[in-house]
Amino acid sequence: EEDMYRDAEEIEREKLLLYETSSSEGKLSVAPEMDILEYCRREWRGNTPVAKRMRKGYEAVAQKFASIRRIRGDNYCALRATLFQALSQATQLPSWLQSEDFTMLPENLLSKYDWMKQWQLKHTLSRQMGEISDEIKEYLILLREKWKNISEIKSPTEKQEACDRLFRNEEEEYSLYEALKFLMLNTAIELYNDGKDGRRVPVFSWLLFARDTSGNPCQLMRNHLNHIGHSGGLEQVEMFLLAYALQYTIQVYRLYKYSTGEFITHYPNDPEEGWPVVTLITEDDRHYNIPVRMCQETTL
Repeated sequence: EEDMYRDAEEIEREKLLLYETSSSEGKLSVAPEMDILEYCRREWRGNTPVAKRMRKGYEAVAQKFASIRRIRGDNYCALRATLFQALSQATQLPSWLQSEDFTMLPENLLSKYDWMKQWQLKHTLSRQMGEISDEIKEYLILLREKWKNISEIKSPTEKQEACDRLFRNEEEEYSLYEALKFLMLNTAIELYNDGKDGRRVPVFSWLLFARDTSGNPCQLMRNHLNHIGHSGGLEQVEMFLLAYALQYTIQVYRLYKYSTGEFITHYPNDPEEGWPVVTLITEDDRHYNIPVRMCQETTL
């Protein structure tokens, strides 16, 4: 798989880890959990300044979480890590997923914006406008169905098993990422229109549309969202967009920022009250893994 973010050595390390942990299960999107300090010792054995900083960072994370699960290293990893964490701790269906208009979003947007015919679905060529609408609608329905089913499971063990099964099903898994990307575009359109109309928007929205490559939602779609999972992953400002689309706070341990004020970063940094929190780990702001088995309450 093409990966524009990590070097060959890191990709080979991941392939070895995934093979060793589950050679019999084929492709795994989320590897089995591993003791977080053991994982750190395995990955960062040297005495370079970078290795020492990474070890310190992992030691700090280990004060809160006992284990880590490695996320498959393609360009969907930010979406994969965030969605897996959200589903694995879901206890109810979010209000935005309950809306009667939710599954009508593709039809409504495609009727307003002709440029959305350039939306790219998975690895396929462009389809006709009506076909795009129908297919995205299927993805949104699947997202609501899976979120509802998993949130209704009471046993933590059974909930994790259900998430593991879902993220072993490539067809369903990648369909969910298409749903997330579409929700990000919908959120971007809302923010862009609010900004044009003089309504208050979060700071990241100004940054999102200040880029030369995403001056409006059409450019954002063509130059960024269409490429997520194929030739690129999520940039920092798009992590904010994902958080707003899901109405979740994404808390990230940024290990290379250890001992700075940016070691723990929140997307957004001023979340709405009541938004649930998911926690990720990154060594470089490009690839994301997930910490599991919380040792104590994590607070913002």
